[in-house]
Amino acid sequence: MMDWTDRHCRVFHRILSRHARLYTEMVTAEAILRGDRDRLLGFSAVERPLALQLGGSNPRKLSDAAAIAEDYGYDEINLNVGCPSDRVQEGRFGACLMAEPQLVAECVAAMQQRVTVPVTVKCRIGIDDQDQEADFTRFVDIVSSAGCRLFIVHARKAWLKGLSPKENREIPPLDYGRVHRLKAARPDLTIVLNGGVDTLDAAEAHLAALDGVMIGRAAYHTPYILAAVDSRLFGGTDPDISRDDALTRLLPHIEQHLSSGGRLNNVVRHVLGLYQGQPGARRFRRHLSENAVRAGAGIEILREAMSLVCGRTLDLAAPPAAE
Repeated sequence: MMDWTDRHCRVFHRILSRHARLYTEMVTAEAILRGDRDRLLGFSAVERPLALQLGGSNPRKLSDAAAIAEDYGYDEINLNVGCPSDRVQEGRFGACLMAEPQLVAECVAAMQQRVTVPVTVKCRIGIDDQDQEADFTRFVDIVSSAGCRLFIVHARKAWLKGLSPKENREIPPLDYGRVHRLKAARPDLTIVLNGGVDTLDAAEAHLAALDGVMIGRAAYHTPYILAAVDSRLFGGTDPDISRDDALTRLLPHIEQHLSSGGRLNNVVRHVLGLYQGQPGARRFRRHLSENAVRAGAGIEILREAMSLVCGRTLDLAAPPAAE
């Protein structure tokens, strides 16, 4: 989720769940090869297990970028073949690559030759008029023959012409059945479902037949659903972390970011939905939205926002940062 799942978001989500695998926003191979690698790839060890979502269509450049990412410590390299934005299509990567399964296979094979971590693919169930089940099956067969064993499937087709990225997340109907049938036909592959899953009840229902579920926007807009992931989906026995404790544990990260010259809003924009559905949630969001963007805004803004949620006050005696 470009511009959303940055390192600050991931630190916050890791506090809520110790075991869920986190994914970066998509980074192009070209950017990694030519840009500021520490800015693009740097992350805190507490974020792991962590996958880099990579964009591109040049096998050599992708393999070079994947090798660099592995050196940074990523646990998985995920090739994005599902993003439908115009900017992505112009760069010949994202969902348009579903029309070129052989090229995707070449990209996967090139990366696998350079790295030891898993190389996975995130895709749609189809694009434009290439959306029959046979087309999807052919895509998976070709790419898996190159060695890809894990597919994250957004259970909607993408209209590359005529729909915006937002519309592509909402208008094409979900077809979970196609993803379930893929798993039934290819039990040798690890199949993870994406798209429209916004509760853990729904996730558990799919996990009865599939290997995993990716939750995107629901985890961002209502992040507290992640607090029950470890106990419900990973068999954890620790009690779910409270909303207040999650913010308290985020404090060392915020303070470190502020001390290095960062702005408060860089971090707290990711916590706006933490109290969704709770008394005072709207006041909490408004206070942070209006005040965290101000130059020099500090931890006190977060404390004030906390006081608006059922009168609670954030304990500013922050615990030490996790190692």
